[in-house]
Amino acid sequence: MNIQFLGAARTVTGSQHIIEIGKKKILLECGLYQGRREDSYKINQNLPFDASSIDICILSHAHIDHSGNLPNLVKNGFKGDIICTYATRDLAMIMLRDSANIQHHDIAYLNKKRAKQGLSELEPIYTIKDAVECLKYFIGLSYDRPRVIMPGVTLTFLDAGHILGSAIVVLDIDDIEKKKNVRLVFTGDLGRPDRPILRDPTPVKELDILITESTYGDRDHEHTEEANIKLERIIKQTFEKNGKVIIPAFAVGRTQELVYSIRQLIQEGKLSNKLPVYVDSPLAIDATGIYRLHPEAYDDNAYKILLEKKNRDPFGFEMMHYTRTVAESKALNNLDEPAVIISASGMAEAGRILHHLKNNIEDPKNTILIVGWQAPNTLGKRIVEKQPVVKIFGEEYKLRAKVEKINGFSAHADRTEILRWMDSFKRKPDNTFVVHGDEEASLSFGEKLRAYGFKNVVVPELGQKIAI
Repeated sequence: MNIQFLGAARTVTGSQHIIEIGKKKILLECGLYQGRREDSYKINQNLPFDASSIDICILSHAHIDHSGNLPNLVKNGFKGDIICTYATRDLAMIMLRDSANIQHHDIAYLNKKRAKQGLSELEPIYTIKDAVECLKYFIGLSYDRPRVIMPGVTLTFLDAGHILGSAIVVLDIDDIEKKKNVRLVFTGDLGRPDRPILRDPTPVKELDILITESTYGDRDHEHTEEANIKLERIIKQTFEKNGKVIIPAFAVGRTQELVYSIRQLIQEGKLSNKLPVYVDSPLAIDATGIYRLHPEAYDDNAYKILLEKKNRDPFGFEMMHYTRTVAESKALNNLDEPAVIISASGMAEAGRILHHLKNNIEDPKNTILIVGWQAPNTLGKRIVEKQPVVKIFGEEYKLRAKVEKINGFSAHADRTEILRWMDSFKRKPDNTFVVHGDEEASLSFGEKLRAYGFKNVVVPELGQKIAI
């Protein structure tokens, strides 16, 4: 058996790993690399393997850094099954089309600039048609339902508790050469215990090989309750100044958790029930609809809300507004009253959030609330760093709004939480590979695992191929 790490190796983006078992190849994830526009385009356009040589693709969850290049995989000759949970398939349906739409607009913008320079036009990595085509290859599989996916290989999904439909991938492999069974476990993105809406990550007892994420492998988050206390304080203080709270948030996962938390604060009387909250992202609205369709993934508290006689919607309340049209979105720029506006993208690199930032960033009454990890060279990162002047749509704006940050809403387990999940192992794995983290975080977590008694811990380099 060989494992090759072709993405999310010493970085958090573009997850792609190939497992070779004899002559068969399993692709774990096919994510988009996200970074500088030119670098991203080249990396994503050219898959680092022959797509037609892949027999099966397994997808842990729908986030674009894990699923986003699947249309390109199919476009380049892949003919196998893409296996994921049912909720992941539903989310991928909207997210891949949205990704194609963003590419269409980005390429149109770049081609205008290239035309002025006398350069040839670029083509998008894939189109909406390609995104729809790849959905034909998706196969749904429920949690805890083992399925033979090829001779000698059985797949089981366990709940990862990260976003709706997210899964820990368990592969039970008949190793013919060594005449024994091998269990490989891939965490995907591991969620956090005691988070709202979704269940905790499922423990794993038996395993031989572990591929683990390490996004926060060098630090711990603030407690969930602390995050809610900060959210309450920030909203109250901004409202007292008659200002707006502008929140860049990922459309899938983070937006739903924020809405759920605000709903709870209102239900508990900690925030006014006259508080206007706007979710201004068509993708987030569609994703929230899919969340409503999959109560089988909810934890007990969220499920109880569905059984209430009143206020049965975990993502709705009297002053909750979902704005889908462009006209509704533009109308928010003329609001004279305090409000909370949640909009994508989470790193403020594209989408309607740019318009809200442009119109509110120079007013000291307003607050920009950052609730997620911000990649280098993004507008979100520059705001977190409180750079005095930032560019939006190519124009300079002074950062006069107050900037706040809450780490406790992260959907990734932190270092202590990952280690606590690993405490369920009856014995340490024979081989452990640390992926999906910035180099510093991955190396730090690798050292932590060694100190924790793990043997053969490797933090693979991009492209590295390892024989097991």
